[in-house]
Amino acid sequence: MGISRFGGALLGAGALLSLSAGASAAMSNSASAYGILPSDIASAQALSLFGSQASAVFYNPAALTNDSRSELTGAVFHAEHDLKSNGNTIMNTPSQQLQLGLKTDLSSMSTIDHPMFLAVMLGAEKYTQELMAFSSETSEDGQYLRYGRQPLFFTIGVGTNIWRGIDFGVSFRLMLHADATLDTRSTLAGDTSHESLTVSAKPVLRSIFGLNVNWGETFCGRADCWADKLEMSLAYRSSADARTKVDSNVTVPGTIPAPGLNLNISTIDGYHPETTALGFLYDFGRTRLGVTAEYQAWSHLQHSLRNDTINGAGNLRLQDTVIPRVGVDVALNDHLTFTSGVAYEESPLLSTRNPDVNYLDADRWVVGLGLAAEIPPLPFMAYPVRLDFGYQYHHIEKRTFQLESSHPNTPPGVHGTAETKGDVQVFGGSMTLKF
Repeated sequence: MGISRFGGALLGAGALLSLSAGASAAMSNSASAYGILPSDIASAQALSLFGSQASAVFYNPAALTNDSRSELTGAVFHAEHDLKSNGNTIMNTPSQQLQLGLKTDLSSMSTIDHPMFLAVMLGAEKYTQELMAFSSETSEDGQYLRYGRQPLFFTIGVGTNIWRGIDFGVSFRLMLHADATLDTRSTLAGDTSHESLTVSAKPVLRSIFGLNVNWGETFCGRADCWADKLEMSLAYRSSADARTKVDSNVTVPGTIPAPGLNLNISTIDGYHPETTALGFLYDFGRTRLGVTAEYQAWSHLQHSLRNDTINGAGNLRLQDTVIPRVGVDVALNDHLTFTSGVAYEESPLLSTRNPDVNYLDADRWVVGLGLAAEIPPLPFMAYPVRLDFGYQYHHIEKRTFQLESSHPNTPPGVHGTAETKGDVQVFGGSMTLKF
């Protein structure tokens, strides 16, 4: 029992050294689960393919060309979870981020008179106190698959016009893959000596591509036609995840001789599925209506979990999903714009029984609303200041799962059931300075 306790403590220490402590997460990814900036949250991401703010670098970098002005955005994000199992709350840890976005025109750096917009979007958990919120664990009582904390978010990309009414953009999302190696001698009481610890983290880039087509400019030329106000956007985001691997070797003199006891763990978190999104937007004047269909290839995660020593034990079965989103922008006057959106997200989790891991997930409705205000420029500023507020509500539908654990404290086989229920409330606020 001394060795068992020590092995658990050793692995936990290695994980905490390579990552951040106290994070609550599963396959969470706030950018795809909730949205990034308040405008994305308010429209339930239905209008994100057409947004010109810095968050477009993640959703559709081609849309960066929709506003020729440069901008700097500071934002705060708070997601409040109340996720239940059999009526009891099993997850209420909030996700809290501080975000910074920058967009600027690079054409002034060259002799080529052709606009090319660079954008950077950065976010960090717990208002920057946790740069790598990461947790992966088994659970006897069930845990939610898609909600939790967001690992460090960093995306950079460019967008430009390539032909009449056609814009193209490419960006890269940075994820961190961490490795920790620990060699030590120990007594059965857990007193270590001759320790050797190595921790490293390498950046891994994942690509994002976007295409915007203004049908009127492309197909009608200089003549006016019905398609002048119609836009189409197509975006592709490759899968991304944060990973950690801990290798340790323990020698206990008189009990475990050299080469020692190897303790290894490898797991992934913050998974974002390969996503293809197609959207259409029509501008009626003071009202813009957008419809987006988003295809998420969750089934690819099954292959990644084969090398996951924690989540791989659950033998998860996952399906690809299509998410319909509808959003609307209404200009109330010259300074205020109201935004709202709705989405229905089918659960990617097929299996209702995944031993030891015991993931829970269900279909959900997502509704958002928000308000954007442009304050007239102050005497010393050239452009108005933009203030945004977004709110989003998630309703988790009921679904029953079988709980199974190999832990010695639980009966063998299925030891109970869990019924999903709960809600999530998301709040976001931002200030944007244009220049």
